Amino acid sequence: MADTKQFAAQLRDVPSKPGVYLFRDRLGKVIYVGKAARLRTRLRSYFQPSRSQKWDRKFKALVDSIGAFEFHVVHNEPEALLLEGKLIKEFKPRYNVSFRDDKRFLLLKVDPREDWPRFRFARLKKDDGARYFGPYVHATALRKTVTFMRKKYGVLTFGRGAPTERELKYSSYQVPARLSECTPELYRQRVEQACQFLEGQHKEYLAEIEKEMQDAATALEFEKAAELRDVLEGLQDTVSVKTRKFARDLPDAIDVTTEMAELRGVLGLPSPPRVIEGFDISHISGTYSVGSMVRFKDARPDKDHYRHFRIKTVEGTDDFASIREIVGRRYRRILDEGGALPDAVLIDGGKGQLDYARAALIQLGLPSLPVFGLAKEHEEIFLPDRAEPVRLPDNSPALRLVRRIRDEAHRFAQKYHFQLRKQRIAESILDDFPGIGGKRKQLLLQTFGSVKRLRAATAEEIAAVPGFGGKTAAELRKFLDEHMPATSGDEPSDVSPKS
Repeated sequence: MADTKQFAAQLRDVPSKPGVYLFRDRLGKVIYVGKAARLRTRLRSYFQPSRSQKWDRKFKALVDSIGAFEFHVVHNEPEALLLEGKLIKEFKPRYNVSFRDDKRFLLLKVDPREDWPRFRFARLKKDDGARYFGPYVHATALRKTVTFMRKKYGVLTFGRGAPTERELKYSSYQVPARLSECTPELYRQRVEQACQFLEGQHKEYLAEIEKEMQDAATALEFEKAAELRDVLEGLQDTVSVKTRKFARDLPDAIDVTTEMAELRGVLGLPSPPRVIEGFDISHISGTYSVGSMVRFKDARPDKDHYRHFRIKTVEGTDDFASIREIVGRRYRRILDEGGALPDAVLIDGGKGQLDYARAALIQLGLPSLPVFGLAKEHEEIFLPDRAEPVRLPDNSPALRLVRRIRDEAHRFAQKYHFQLRKQRIAESILDDFPGIGGKRKQLLLQTFGSVKRLRAATAEEIAAVPGFGGKTAAELRKFLDEHMPATSGDEPSDVSPKS
């Protein structure tokens, strides 16, 4: 059961507004994304032990796995639905079962290159020269809107090509002029008006329909009023509610400008930090110690500039010295290559890690490069030359930005650490082959690059390695076949160069 007390303070800061929430496990991985009309009510429901008896096994497993949560407020419920789908597709959380493909929301497209452009539904937006509108949350409302457009502007829907005989006679297409008397050029003007309507430029029609509905109700024409009400609701859902676009790595619900501006104030910088680099260390009891550096530009991950490090100068468990090593190596290389320094440096850790990172910068002649730390336990921000840490509220925009950078640095370090351990496990099988010492083992790995490639080698290729004759090569080939059947996925694939 998730610790209710752990989240009590954060839950008090959650607003009763529409939005989307993310649950992360204790390693920082997103495990569930959900939406809510009232975020506070929904999130509190997860942390009420009195309800646990009614939970099914899957729901209880989810709650037990929650290590942290975050939320993003949006304008309305349709927008929450769209953002939820975007984030599920982005993170693919294991506890979500819907939104796994791109067929959730409808789009409306029209190709202006056609002689008689028609409005048609689509599921995917393609780079095909067509104009796309949406995505739309409510499919029924969109269909009502298309029907309204056909009657109001006389535009063709569905199908392809020039108007059919039936369409030339169909009453829906006879406004503002008979379709049979309309040239392709005049018809294109109708299409443009309909496009402007979808973009929200003709909202006066919504007022007209509302007036007709009220007049029908006053005249006791309730069936007509109900029909107009349904049409109006459909138009309001598709036209008057603008669909915000979401960036790949960060939803627009997060105001990145506000985040950087607030962080500028916290750090005492002359301008918002557009480029921030974050560092983290990963190891298990001092073994396979590695470091990571992630780069965020304008509050978004800049993955082309990520770097990972193998710790070279530190023995055993010493996060302080490890931070000093990788920070020193990173900025020594930038100075040597004439690269651009970041606007700020984030260290995953408290006062100790911060002091060692700053010592590395001072040694390089970079005492003025802004550096700060984020401690894990209470998520306090530590600044150089300041005795007390800065405590920001959980809903602070600056804290959200810093958390994202810290979590990404942690994820990247953990991934590299896991890859090294996996590689070492694969290599360790060679220790069981009789008569092979460390030197010859190293020669094999240097020659073939990995155990995976060694498994694919022939006995003749192995015999070509210095120190291996034909007999030993044949015995090793047989040993590999018996003990290491070919499998996939045992070789690390680094996503960025080591530094």
